[in-house]
Amino acid sequence: MRPVTWRLCYFCSSRKMSEPAALAHEAIHDTVENILAGRPHGRLLDVPAGEGALAKRLKRLGFEVACCDLYPEIFRLDGVEIRSGNLDTRLPYEDGEFETVVCVEGLEHIENPANAIAEFARLTVSGGSLIVSVPNIMNIEERLKWLFSGYTSHFKPLSRPALDAISREFPGMEEIALHVNPISYSELRFLLEKYGFEIVRTYRDKEKKNTWAFLPLAFLIRLVSKFSSRTKRSERWTDELNSDEVLLGGNTLIFEAKKI
Repeated sequence: MRPVTWRLCYFCSSRKMSEPAALAHEAIHDTVENILAGRPHGRLLDVPAGEGALAKRLKRLGFEVACCDLYPEIFRLDGVEIRSGNLDTRLPYEDGEFETVVCVEGLEHIENPANAIAEFARLTVSGGSLIVSVPNIMNIEERLKWLFSGYTSHFKPLSRPALDAISREFPGMEEIALHVNPISYSELRFLLEKYGFEIVRTYRDKEKKNTWAFLPLAFLIRLVSKFSSRTKRSERWTDELNSDEVLLGGNTLIFEAKKI
C-alpha cells in the first residue's frame, strides 16, 4: 500500500460535521455492537475507522473510543480523536494501550495482514478483546463461485479497467475500495493464535436469504467430512470450516478473540 506520513488529526468540537456513514454493511456493525454490549468499558481502538459510524455506536455503549485510519480526512465523528495510521506498518500507539481493539473490514484491503494482527497483539492488554472481520470467502455460495468462475464475489480480478473505475470513484484513496487479500478462516485463525490470541467465538453478519437452496449440498459436505478421523478433523479445523458461521455464513465472518 502507499506509504503515509504519520500525523495526528484533531477535529475541533465546535466544527459542524455531517452524520458519519457506515462504509461496511450495517449488519456487521450490529453484530459488533451486540458482541460488546454489556462488556466492561475501557479504552477501545477502532481501526480502520472510516467516517466514524461504528465508533459512534461504540462510544454510545460507554467505551473510551480512539480511532485510526489511513485517510483520517474522511472522518466525520465530532469529539473523538482520529490518528493517521497504516495497518501495513506500526500503528501510532503505545504497547498495551487498549482493552479492546476492533478491526472491521480492514484486513482484506492491505498487503500484510500478519503485521496488522501482530500490531493488535502489541496494543491489546493481556486478557483484552479483539474483534476482527473479513469477507467470508469460505461459505458454500462463495466456494461454488470460485469453482465456476475462479474468483469470489469480494475478490474479483483487479484488471486495468476495474482499477481505472476505482480510481475515478475514489481518486487518491483507492485503498478504500480495493480488496487485495482474500483471507480464509484458516489463515486468520492461524495468525490470531500465532500472535497470542485465543478464539472465543465466530459470528456471521447475517444469514443469506438464499441459504436454504444450498442446504442439500452443505449436508453432503458435512457427511463426507465425517469419514475423516476425529484426529484429522481436529487438526484441520474441519468441523469449524463446516460450521453454520462459515459454511452457511453471510457475506462477512466476524471473530471474537481474547489476548492470552
